[in-house]
Amino acid sequence: MVEDDLKRNMIENLLARRLPLLRQLTGLPVVFGGAVRQVGAGRLVINQLFGTLSQSLNGLVVPSGRGLGGTAIERGSPFLVNDYASNKAITHDYDRIVVDHERLTSIFAFPIKLNGQVGAIIYGAVRDDAPIGQVALRHAGVVARKLEKELDGLIGRPTPPQPPSVNSALTDLAAIIRTTDDPTLRDKLARIHQQLGGAPLAPAADAVLAAREVDALRLVAVGASNAEIAQRLGLSPETVKAYLRSAMRKLEVHNRTAAVHAARTAGIL
Repeated sequence: MVEDDLKRNMIENLLARRLPLLRQLTGLPVVFGGAVRQVGAGRLVINQLFGTLSQSLNGLVVPSGRGLGGTAIERGSPFLVNDYASNKAITHDYDRIVVDHERLTSIFAFPIKLNGQVGAIIYGAVRDDAPIGQVALRHAGVVARKLEKELDGLIGRPTPPQPPSVNSALTDLAAIIRTTDDPTLRDKLARIHQQLGGAPLAPAADAVLAAREVDALRLVAVGASNAEIAQRLGLSPETVKAYLRSAMRKLEVHNRTAAVHAARTAGIL
């Protein structure tokens, strides 16, 4: 029970950090979600709210098979309704909150899976007559996949402990990597370090990224291209490239993926 509570807290803390990104990428005014408690068929507890009109949804418990979120839990796949109040594919247990209090019209629910089970649900919604478009759904899918990878890294099966001799060798190798002045050799040794099971090496302690460099890396982290980053941030693609090159130089890496990883390791993202 204690372990389940710890997992749920970790999921909720991650949702609190990533739901604002979902809202930013999709452009939707309302996003919310929560962790699923694996009791019986599973019950969702909504407690992360962004853009809602009230706290009516906070603490709402949604059993599997009930409402939009419960349907997503039951099916284990995303579910979209473009006219929530009249949709016949879901139950309407929560209309008083969703329709009357929050005035939501189109809503999607994406399940976030952990070890094959639905561990959380994230929602996006609008309050006007326009349906949620495919671009918003695609961005939501990117965020959902990213959440699954992050949760797998945080809560997935633990890596077996390495023998003391291996840990000692990894420590020595990390020290060599940090002191070498040859970037090509440093990259090669860093790859060997990770292949042997070593933890990702933190970037230089004095690495300080500009706000726009951090913004660009956050979008890289969810799979956005340079063109998409430029559009989202209101910049030219060349300016985005310049920000990313600068971030990579400061983080002492040589590609976008490594920059995101290094920034996370340093606590920047």
